[in-house]
Amino acid sequence: MHGLGADGGDFEPIVAELALPDTPALRFIFPHAPYRAVTCNGGYVMRAWYDIISLAPDSRQIDEAGLLESRALIRQLIEQETARGVPSERIILAGFSQGGAVAYVTGLTHPAPLAGIIALSTYIPSPRLLIEGFEAARRHIPVFAAHGSDDDVVSPTLGLQAVELLRQLGMAPEWRSYELPHSVSLEEIADIGAWLRRVCGMGGTGR
Repeated sequence: MHGLGADGGDFEPIVAELALPDTPALRFIFPHAPYRAVTCNGGYVMRAWYDIISLAPDSRQIDEAGLLESRALIRQLIEQETARGVPSERIILAGFSQGGAVAYVTGLTHPAPLAGIIALSTYIPSPRLLIEGFEAARRHIPVFAAHGSDDDVVSPTLGLQAVELLRQLGMAPEWRSYELPHSVSLEEIADIGAWLRRVCGMGGTGR
């Protein structure tokens, strides 16, 4: 899931950089967030998973109704994949920035188990919503959380707060920090590839 103002094609190019083996096969899905007015951007209409009403370096005020709508959209995608014969415990949710926030909330409140969560340069937009909907059986879901130490869009403090909340819920997220602004590096992509190979039971590296 992409970040604010981007679209589903934003992260397609990284697939080839993950160095994944040809088998077992992985299917990547890059959904588009709906268009909506974003209050903190002067009401400008752009692709957004939810409205951000106001933001400060270490805080966000968001529209929870929009967040729940996006959670429903991702749940529909999960249901479509399970209908194709892919069990939910073999599905990983991944997202950057706003998309990572949706990955956190959807993955940790989903009624069925998932294979993992990748949360990049992101935060938990509504701790209350996550805590109230948290499924205790999700404590063992592998989580790869990464953040740029020089991120001036989503503070690393917000990323660490999200990881700390997961730990308070009994989870053991993996945290990585990179000397980056609000972006993704080749080093980070390589680490994501290694994490995927481990979580998916893959051996070696791909082309």
